[in-house]
Amino acid sequence: MLPGVRGMVRETHLSPAHLVSPLFVIHGRDVKNPVSSMPGVFQLSVDLLVAEAKHTVSLGIPAVLLFGVPAAKDPQGTESFARDGIIQRAVAEIKSACPDLVVITDVCMCEYTDHGHCGILNTGGARRPVPSLPEDALLNDATLEVLERIAASHAEAGADIVAPSGMIDGMVRAVRGALDRAGHAHVPVMSYAVKYASAFYGPFREAAQGAPRFGDRRSHQMDPANAREALREAALDVEEGTDFLMVKPALPYLDVVRLLRERFPGHPLAAYNVSGEYAMLKAAAANGWLNERAAVLETLTCIRRAGADLVITYHAKEAARWLAE
Repeated sequence: MLPGVRGMVRETHLSPAHLVSPLFVIHGRDVKNPVSSMPGVFQLSVDLLVAEAKHTVSLGIPAVLLFGVPAAKDPQGTESFARDGIIQRAVAEIKSACPDLVVITDVCMCEYTDHGHCGILNTGGARRPVPSLPEDALLNDATLEVLERIAASHAEAGADIVAPSGMIDGMVRAVRGALDRAGHAHVPVMSYAVKYASAFYGPFREAAQGAPRFGDRRSHQMDPANAREALREAALDVEEGTDFLMVKPALPYLDVVRLLRERFPGHPLAAYNVSGEYAMLKAAAANGWLNERAAVLETLTCIRRAGADLVITYHAKEAARWLAE
């Protein structure tokens, strides 16, 4: 079949407009720290992040997803909601330089807490410890109070979309309420509605410096064996008012992406092509085991074919360039 004919009958289309580029921002000036497990990915200071945002716009990519590396960590993760926090500064600078770029902010605590967990621990910063719970138990309601402050501070800085990612029960309702009370009813919520306790997050934890110092996150992230649970989790977030749904990771859970697409046809759906997936392709390509361009474009097309409207991927810039050729 001729290429032109193939294009006429192609069922799934991939363009830069479907991509979201994740970025890591750190304090300082003229800082560009390479992430060893993610070739081509860097921690960038705000000045270099703005230049990166401008480059992203030039490639036709409509959005970035920001993760912050704080100057200091503590049990409450206080920089996460500080007016002069790293994300708050980065959002303001990017929106000033690139007003049409959609800035999505990750709303979580793991990068900001000294214990590396996604919320307030029972004896790690809790104002009201619960004697009946273990010392290292994550306190759901105390964590929601912090997530509310984070989301409101991001919106105040100019974020276009806030994305609560901790899989904390009630997080969408809490964030939506905080935004509305703060006068940001126009800011949508992109919920990490289905986030699995995955082995594919390792490189991200290096990039964001957010690995837990002990234990794991299986108490609130999903069991990789479960699919029906994903529908229940997504339904709860829809009921609580989320504007977008997300599945994370993407490739091992394409069946889940399809399930959500069919069950919630009216909700925009994102899939996160995570750090481990990126690192695998980079490593295989570096060893000459596969053609990176062909493998990446096939991967992203398949995520779209499964039903994702948006693909969050560290390959966004390379994919956009390849698609333009």
